[in-house]
Amino acid sequence: MSSGEALKPPAEVLAYYEKFPEESRLSSKGSGLELERTLDILSRVLPKAPARVLDVGGAAGVYSLWLADRGYEVHLVDASPRLVEEARRRSAASSRPIASLAVGDARRLPREDGSVDAVLLMGPLYHLTDASDRLLALREAFRVLAPRGVLVAAAISRCASALDGLARRLSVDPRFVAIRDRDLADGQHRNQTEDLNYFTTAYFHRPEDLVQEIAATGFAGAQVLGVEGPGWILPDLEARWKDAALKRDLLDVARALESVPSIQGASAHLLGLGRKP
Repeated sequence: MSSGEALKPPAEVLAYYEKFPEESRLSSKGSGLELERTLDILSRVLPKAPARVLDVGGAAGVYSLWLADRGYEVHLVDASPRLVEEARRRSAASSRPIASLAVGDARRLPREDGSVDAVLLMGPLYHLTDASDRLLALREAFRVLAPRGVLVAAAISRCASALDGLARRLSVDPRFVAIRDRDLADGQHRNQTEDLNYFTTAYFHRPEDLVQEIAATGFAGAQVLGVEGPGWILPDLEARWKDAALKRDLLDVARALESVPSIQGASAHLLGLGRKP
């Protein structure tokens, strides 16, 4: 590939985000736990506002707008032109807009060396199915971070499909079983059906592998946190979420278990953390 040639995710990934309403996913049924736990972790690990944050894979700007509203200078990059335009529309309607928005790839970020205080990789690592590409994205994050800058990198758990299948009884579909079994075998998620509910081309991490990738690219203090804990597979999750005491219980248990190695993989999503020395 020439230095001037644009990097892009697989065509099927871009096609998926043209069809799937990612902009409303975190406000849809069952996603409240993921959203609130992610915001909780970000509020604990990010430098204080008005730090400069690069939100890579920022989609329609859910996290970017939340951060901008709290006084951060946020720059959003995403590979999907549709989602960047949606983020631009939402930003224009906000009293505290996103500082900049661009279509781009995590492996070649449109930022100068040492120009931001935090990088969020909220999606790219699980759509880069080759380890070499994931390491390239992490090195790019390292490059654009200022010294002592913070990395927050999202991953999907290796066990996510298996647990989701149990919760939603998806194993009645042999096509899903084939997807699940490959996920468990090597982490390579491939959906060759037309069912958008089975996601798209991705790589699913084990917690220890995510830590190793972050550490291998020069970050200090690499660690991983489980996001949802096991509560996301409860059949009555929505009912519990509407009850203030039971909602607090879900959040408290997820936070209590976030650093426990033996249970981290039960979360659907993982957050890898590191700091540039």
